[in-house]
Amino acid sequence: MPKMKIKKGDQVIILTGDDKGKTGEVLKAMPKLSKVIVSGVNLVKRHTKPSQTSAGGIITKEAAIHVSNVAIVSQGKPSKVGYKEQKGTKVRVARKTGEVIDK
Repeated sequence: MPKMKIKKGDQVIILTGDDKGKTGEVLKAMPKLSKVIVSGVNLVKRHTKPSQTSAGGIITKEAAIHVSNVAIVSQGKPSKVGYKEQKGTKVRVARKTGEVIDK
């Protein structure tokens, strides 16, 4: 299984599909499925039954997107993610700009 280079809290841009060009924050990363959930992107409607915690009805929520369809945003542009060693620790780096990606 390949390692996912996009983590929870990253700012990403959508590369393909109906939401192409939209940006948002990664709410959840699912490495085993190679998918991410991005805030405000890939919205779907779900019919839910009422429960003790929530009223029933039609709820709009975000659906998962494959990680290959998103890219990290570095200085407003999409970029791939690489790794570099800095002061003895491994850090994520935007390949396009060389900027260190931290949360």
